[in-house]
Amino acid sequence: MSVSRLAVTVDLVVLTVREQRLCALMWRRDRDPYDGAWSLPGGFIQLDEDLPVAAARLMAERAGLADVRIHLEQLATYGYPDRDPRQRVVSVAYLGLAPDLPASSRAQVLWADVDTLIHRDRAAFDHRRILCDGVERARAKLEYTSLAAAFCPPEFTVAELRRVYEIVWGTPLDPRNFHRKVTGTDRFLIPTGGTTTRDGGRPARLYRRGDAEQLHPPMLRPRGPA
Repeated sequence: MSVSRLAVTVDLVVLTVREQRLCALMWRRDRDPYDGAWSLPGGFIQLDEDLPVAAARLMAERAGLADVRIHLEQLATYGYPDRDPRQRVVSVAYLGLAPDLPASSRAQVLWADVDTLIHRDRAAFDHRRILCDGVERARAKLEYTSLAAAFCPPEFTVAELRRVYEIVWGTPLDPRNFHRKVTGTDRFLIPTGGTTTRDGGRPARLYRRGDAEQLHPPMLRPRGPA
Protein backbone atom coordinates (compact mmCIF):
# COMPACT_ATOMS: atom_id res chain seq x y z
CA MET A 1 0.00 0.00 0.00
CA SER A 2 1.42 3.39 -1.00
CA VAL A 3 1.53 6.19 1.55
CA SER A 4 0.79 9.65 0.19
CA ARG A 5 2.43 12.76 1.60
CA LEU A 6 0.29 15.00 3.78
CA ALA A 7 0.96 18.70 4.26
CA VAL A 8 -0.67 21.11 6.72
CA THR A 9 -1.22 24.79 6.00
CA VAL A 10 -2.69 27.76 7.81
CA ASP A 11 -4.97 30.10 5.85
CA LEU A 12 -6.04 33.50 7.19
CA VAL A 13 -9.44 35.14 6.76
CA VAL A 14 -8.62 38.71 7.83
CA LEU A 15 -11.61 41.08 7.87
CA THR A 16 -11.84 44.80 8.50
CA VAL A 17 -14.13 47.72 7.66
CA ARG A 18 -12.61 50.11 5.13
CA GLU A 19 -14.41 52.95 3.38
CA GLN A 20 -17.77 51.74 4.73
CA ARG A 21 -17.30 48.23 3.28
CA LEU A 22 -16.50 44.85 4.76
CA CYS A 23 -13.13 43.94 3.25
CA ALA A 24 -10.91 40.86 3.31
CA LEU A 25 -7.17 40.67 2.84
CA MET A 26 -6.31 38.76 -0.31
CA TRP A 27 -3.17 37.43 -1.97
CA ARG A 28 -3.04 37.64 -5.77
CA ARG A 29 -1.26 34.50 -6.99
CA ASP A 30 1.49 34.84 -9.57
CA ARG A 31 2.24 31.17 -10.20
CA ASP A 32 0.51 27.88 -10.87
CA PRO A 33 -1.76 26.47 -9.72
CA TYR A 34 -4.41 29.19 -10.10
CA ASP A 35 -2.06 31.81 -11.54
CA GLY A 36 -3.83 35.20 -11.39
CA ALA A 37 -6.55 34.09 -8.98
CA TRP A 38 -7.00 35.51 -5.51
CA SER A 39 -6.21 33.42 -2.47
CA LEU A 40 -6.15 33.90 1.26
CA PRO A 41 -2.81 34.76 2.88
CA GLY A 42 -1.29 31.64 4.38
CA GLY A 43 1.37 29.00 4.08
CA PHE A 44 2.73 25.70 5.32
CA ILE A 45 3.41 25.21 9.01
CA GLN A 46 6.94 24.43 10.12
CA LEU A 47 7.77 21.19 11.89
CA ASP A 48 8.50 22.91 15.21
CA GLU A 49 5.42 25.19 15.18
CA ASP A 50 2.15 24.98 17.02
CA LEU A 51 -0.83 26.19 14.99
CA PRO A 52 -1.32 29.54 16.81
CA VAL A 53 2.40 30.27 16.39
CA ALA A 54 2.18 29.52 12.67
CA ALA A 55 -0.90 31.75 12.36
CA ALA A 56 0.91 34.63 14.06
CA ARG A 57 4.00 34.16 11.87
CA LEU A 58 1.97 34.08 8.67
CA MET A 59 -0.01 37.10 9.79
CA ALA A 60 3.29 38.98 9.79
CA GLU A 61 5.00 37.35 6.79
CA ARG A 62 2.14 36.88 4.34
CA ALA A 63 -0.51 39.33 5.54
CA GLY A 64 2.05 42.03 6.37
CA LEU A 65 0.40 42.70 9.74
CA ALA A 66 3.28 42.37 12.17
CA ASP A 67 2.80 44.07 15.55
CA VAL A 68 -0.85 44.83 14.80
CA ARG A 69 -3.37 44.19 17.56
CA ILE A 70 -5.93 41.85 16.06
CA HIS A 71 -8.61 39.46 17.27
CA LEU A 72 -7.57 36.01 16.01
CA GLU A 73 -9.47 32.75 16.46
CA GLN A 74 -9.46 29.35 14.82
CA LEU A 75 -12.21 29.08 12.23
CA ALA A 76 -12.32 25.52 10.87
CA THR A 77 -10.26 22.69 9.35
CA TYR A 78 -10.55 21.75 5.66
CA GLY A 79 -9.26 18.37 4.57
CA TYR A 80 -11.19 16.90 1.67
CA PRO A 81 -8.80 15.08 -0.72
CA ASP A 82 -8.97 17.22 -3.87
CA ARG A 83 -8.72 20.69 -2.37
CA ASP A 84 -5.14 21.19 -3.65
CA PRO A 85 -4.11 19.77 -7.07
CA ARG A 86 -0.45 19.45 -6.06
CA GLN A 87 -0.69 17.10 -3.10
CA ARG A 88 -2.84 16.12 -0.12
CA VAL A 89 -3.16 19.28 1.99
CA VAL A 90 -5.11 19.91 5.18
CA SER A 91 -5.73 23.57 5.99
CA VAL A 92 -6.49 25.06 9.39
CA ALA A 93 -8.17 28.43 8.84
CA TYR A 94 -8.03 31.34 11.25
CA LEU A 95 -10.34 34.35 11.40
CA GLY A 96 -8.80 37.75 12.17
CA LEU A 97 -10.76 40.94 12.91
CA ALA A 98 -9.56 44.48 13.61
CA PRO A 99 -10.56 48.09 12.83
CA ASP A 100 -9.27 49.82 9.70
CA LEU A 101 -6.19 47.65 9.23
CA PRO A 102 -3.36 49.21 7.20
CA ALA A 103 -2.58 48.49 3.58
CA SER A 104 0.22 46.05 2.89
CA SER A 105 3.50 47.15 1.35
CA ARG A 106 3.44 44.07 -0.88
CA ALA A 107 1.93 44.51 -4.33
CA GLN A 108 0.41 41.00 -4.18
CA VAL A 109 -1.48 41.69 -0.96
CA LEU A 110 -4.44 44.03 -0.96
CA TRP A 111 -7.82 44.67 0.61
CA ALA A 112 -10.88 43.80 -1.47
CA ASP A 113 -14.62 44.07 -0.98
CA VAL A 114 -15.96 40.79 0.39
CA ASP A 115 -18.98 40.72 -1.93
CA THR A 116 -16.73 41.19 -4.97
CA LEU A 117 -14.45 38.34 -3.89
CA ILE A 118 -17.34 35.97 -3.18
CA HIS A 119 -19.48 36.69 -6.22
CA ARG A 120 -17.16 37.76 -9.03
CA ASP A 121 -13.42 37.23 -8.77
CA ARG A 122 -11.77 33.86 -9.53
CA ALA A 123 -10.60 32.11 -6.38
CA ALA A 124 -7.76 29.64 -5.81
CA PHE A 125 -8.24 26.28 -4.14
CA ASP A 126 -11.29 26.29 -1.83
CA HIS A 127 -10.61 29.78 -0.55
CA ARG A 128 -13.99 31.15 -1.61
CA ARG A 129 -15.62 28.58 0.67
CA ILE A 130 -13.24 29.41 3.53
CA LEU A 131 -13.89 33.14 3.09
CA CYS A 132 -17.66 32.56 3.11
CA ASP A 133 -17.33 30.53 6.31
CA GLY A 134 -15.27 33.28 7.91
CA VAL A 135 -17.75 36.01 6.96
CA GLU A 136 -20.66 33.97 8.29
CA ARG A 137 -18.76 33.29 11.54
CA ALA A 138 -18.22 37.04 11.97
CA ARG A 139 -21.86 37.83 11.21
CA ALA A 140 -23.13 35.20 13.62
CA LYS A 141 -20.79 36.19 16.44
CA LEU A 142 -21.97 39.79 16.25
CA GLU A 143 -25.35 38.50 17.41
CA TYR A 144 -24.30 36.95 20.69
CA THR A 145 -20.83 38.34 21.55
CA SER A 146 -19.21 41.77 21.86
CA LEU A 147 -17.04 41.05 18.81
CA ALA A 148 -18.43 44.03 16.86
CA ALA A 149 -16.29 46.28 19.02
CA ALA A 150 -13.21 44.55 17.55
CA PHE A 151 -13.97 46.46 14.33
CA CYS A 152 -13.98 49.80 16.23
CA PRO A 153 -11.19 52.03 17.52
CA PRO A 154 -10.51 51.97 21.28
CA GLU A 155 -13.09 54.76 21.79
CA PHE A 156 -16.16 54.92 19.57
CA THR A 157 -19.70 56.24 19.38
CA VAL A 158 -22.88 54.21 19.27
CA ALA A 159 -23.38 55.41 15.68
CA GLU A 160 -19.95 54.08 14.70
CA LEU A 161 -20.74 50.74 16.32
CA ARG A 162 -24.09 50.63 14.53
CA ARG A 163 -22.36 51.16 11.19
CA VAL A 164 -20.18 48.12 11.92
CA TYR A 165 -23.27 45.98 12.41
CA GLU A 166 -24.89 47.40 9.27
CA ILE A 167 -21.79 46.81 7.13
CA VAL A 168 -21.06 43.30 8.39
CA TRP A 169 -24.71 42.22 8.30
CA GLY A 170 -25.42 44.10 5.08
CA THR A 171 -28.66 45.67 6.30
CA PRO A 172 -29.75 49.02 7.82
CA LEU A 173 -30.74 49.16 11.50
CA ASP A 174 -33.07 51.51 13.35
CA PRO A 175 -30.80 53.99 15.18
CA ARG A 176 -32.99 54.50 18.26
CA ASN A 177 -33.73 50.82 18.74
CA PHE A 178 -30.04 49.96 18.30
CA HIS A 179 -28.95 52.63 20.79
CA ARG A 180 -31.41 51.33 23.36
CA LYS A 181 -30.24 47.73 22.95
CA VAL A 182 -26.48 48.25 23.08
CA THR A 183 -26.49 50.77 25.93
CA GLY A 184 -28.91 48.56 27.88
CA THR A 185 -26.80 45.39 27.51
CA ASP A 186 -24.88 44.70 30.70
CA ARG A 187 -21.10 45.39 30.44
CA PHE A 188 -21.13 45.70 26.63
CA LEU A 189 -20.26 49.42 26.46
CA ILE A 190 -18.50 51.56 29.06
CA PRO A 191 -18.90 55.37 28.83
CA THR A 192 -15.53 57.13 28.71
CA GLY A 193 -16.92 60.49 29.81
CA GLY A 194 -15.76 62.09 26.58
CA THR A 195 -17.61 63.26 23.47
CA THR A 196 -16.82 63.76 19.80
CA THR A 197 -18.31 65.60 16.83
CA ARG A 198 -16.67 63.40 14.19
CA ASP A 199 -20.09 61.91 13.32
CA GLY A 200 -21.34 65.40 12.52
CA GLY A 201 -24.05 67.30 14.36
CA ARG A 202 -24.20 67.47 18.13
CA PRO A 203 -21.44 65.99 20.31
CA ALA A 204 -21.87 62.23 20.72
CA ARG A 205 -20.80 60.21 23.73
CA LEU A 206 -17.71 58.05 23.45
CA TYR A 207 -17.65 54.47 24.70
CA ARG A 208 -15.12 51.69 25.01
CA ARG A 209 -15.61 47.94 24.94
CA GLY A 210 -16.67 46.46 28.26
CA ASP A 211 -15.66 43.11 29.68
CA ALA A 212 -18.77 41.24 28.56
CA GLU A 213 -17.99 38.39 26.17
CA GLN A 214 -21.57 37.17 25.71
CA LEU A 215 -24.49 39.51 25.04
CA HIS A 216 -27.70 39.00 27.04
CA PRO A 217 -30.07 39.36 25.30
CA PRO A 218 -28.38 38.76 21.91
CA MET A 219 -28.39 41.30 19.07
CA LEU A 220 -30.36 39.30 16.52
CA ARG A 221 -29.91 39.96 12.82
CA PRO A 222 -32.94 41.24 10.95
CA ARG A 223 -34.42 38.36 8.99
CA GLY A 224 -36.02 38.74 5.60
CA PRO A 225 -39.29 37.07 4.63
CA ALA A 226 -39.13 33.29 4.54
